[in-house]
Amino acid sequence: MDKDCISKEQDSSSDSHYALKDRIISFVWQHLILIVSLFVMTFGVALCVRSNFGSSVISAIPLAMTLAGDNAQAPQLSIGEYTYLMNAVLVAIQIIVLRRRFEAVQLFQLVIGFFFGFLLDVNMWLTQSVVCTGLWSKIVIQFVGCLVLGIGISVEIRCGSVTMPGEGVPAALSKATGVAFAKAKICVDICLVVGAIALCYVFFGHWLWNVVGPGTLFAMFFVGMVVRFCDSRMGPVDRILNYTPALPRFLYGLARYIYRR
Repeated sequence: MDKDCISKEQDSSSDSHYALKDRIISFVWQHLILIVSLFVMTFGVALCVRSNFGSSVISAIPLAMTLAGDNAQAPQLSIGEYTYLMNAVLVAIQIIVLRRRFEAVQLFQLVIGFFFGFLLDVNMWLTQSVVCTGLWSKIVIQFVGCLVLGIGISVEIRCGSVTMPGEGVPAALSKATGVAFAKAKICVDICLVVGAIALCYVFFGHWLWNVVGPGTLFAMFFVGMVVRFCDSRMGPVDRILNYTPALPRFLYGLARYIYRR
C-alpha cells in the first residue's frame, strides 16, 4: 500500500514537472511568435518612413529626432534607438499615472520596446532601396506599410503578452480616469503627432511633411481598420500559438517515460 502511495506521488510529481516544462515551451513559443509580429510591425513602419508621405504615429517623434541628429542638432542616434528611448518614456508615464496600481510585469514592455527599436533599424536597412519620389509611389508604399503594420499589430495582440508602450499609455489613462480606451488612444496619438510637429519647428524652423504628412493621418485611421478586420480572421494564428513544437515535446515525453521506468 505504501509503495502504491509512493508510486502515485512520484507520478503526480512527474506530471507536475512535465506540465511546468510544457508551460515553459508554450511561453517561449508564444514570445518567438511575438518577435515575428514585431518584425512585421517594424517592416510596416519602415515602409511608412520610406514613403516620404508621412511616417506612422509611433515613429514620428523618433524620425524627427533622427533627422535632427543627422544635422548635428541632437544626439546622432538611429530611428530604432530613438524609438526605444521614447518607449522607455512611455513606460515611465504609465508608472506616473498608475503609481501603486502599476503592475511590475508591465516593465516587460521595456524588453518588447527594445526588440521593436532593434527590428526597426533592421527593417530600415532592409528597405533602404525603397525610394519614393512620385506621388503615386508614395501613396502605394504608404498604403502597403500601413497594411503590413496593421497585420503585425493584430498578431502581436493575439500573442497575449504585455502591450506595446504605445498602447500601454492609453490603457493606463483609461484605467486611471475611466475614459474609454479608444478615446484615450486617439488623444495619445494626437499628442505624439503634435510633439513631432513641434520638434520639426524647434530643429528645422518649419513643418517636415515626410515626418508628419497626409500618410500619418491616413495611418491613424487605416491601421485601426486593418486591425479590426483581421481580429476575426486570426484563426490560423491561434492554431500556431496553441501548437507545441514537436521536437521539444517529444524529448520531454521521452525523458518522462524513461524517468517513470
